[in-house]
Amino acid sequence: MASVLVTGASGFIGMKCVDALLNKKHRVFGTDSTPNGMIGINPNYTFVQCEAFDKDTISGMISANHIDTIVHLANSTDNDFDSYITDAELKRAKNTDKFIYEAADKYAVKNFILLSTTAVYGVQKGREPIRETVSEKGNTNYAELKMTSEKYLGKAFKKSDCVPVIARVAPIYTAEYTQNLRDKVYDYKDDVGYFINDGLYGFTFCCLYNLLDFIKGIINVPSGRYDGIYNVCDTEIITAKEILDYERDHHRIGAIVQKNSTSGFSFNKAKAKQDYRYFDPSTSLMNWRIDNTKARRIAPMKWTLSTTK
Repeated sequence: MASVLVTGASGFIGMKCVDALLNKKHRVFGTDSTPNGMIGINPNYTFVQCEAFDKDTISGMISANHIDTIVHLANSTDNDFDSYITDAELKRAKNTDKFIYEAADKYAVKNFILLSTTAVYGVQKGREPIRETVSEKGNTNYAELKMTSEKYLGKAFKKSDCVPVIARVAPIYTAEYTQNLRDKVYDYKDDVGYFINDGLYGFTFCCLYNLLDFIKGIINVPSGRYDGIYNVCDTEIITAKEILDYERDHHRIGAIVQKNSTSGFSFNKAKAKQDYRYFDPSTSLMNWRIDNTKARRIAPMKWTLSTTK
């Protein structure tokens, strides 16, 4: 049994993470600026309401509870953030990351798992699967936020016994939460779903349960150095046609149109930089295949769109 601190514990990913760790009989400590419905249900769960940048409270939790692993989910997105990431959000995230890394090192935390994003890669034009060694080219505020977090992490634990793990996670989905899937195939301006040509092009996503299996896998690694960057995602892409069929079968999408090219789409670069949900349809046929070979050494990545729950 490990003692695990989860930041951002009241978020969509955070609550699922806490529940998964409790089911494995770990002692879990959660922090978030808002409470959640899991408080008081399990004796192995302790929740403290505070801001992610509350140094005294979070440092006190780490030092008092002999934390083995920190899962740093604060400053992640999906349905927890406003879709716009501003300069103020970037500054706050930097300050938060710095102090929590220092506290983890000071109080001898064994593992530190940072939730990052595959958005740091930007759009890759080559056809090879996108591996962890690809140069980061993301040009959005969210990509910058996470690239900065990764950079600080590397510096903070360079001479530390704490094992730093960066999980570059593809956009998350479950059976009920499909916003990230829909963003790739929905024209909000015309209020229709769409596919280009035959709809057999696709994107890499991450079933939430693949991420949770990865986190549990890192906590359970018995020994050795397993630090570094991991692409955490489904093994296979999900095609535009599969997304549309799935959403239609679940009665979450109406009209669907076929487009023969991407030339008719408009794109707002300024909005795309701040709004992490904004998608450029002209990049639909680019390479979105992320390689997860390294992460599969930790977890099997067995979950798919057809098996998620």
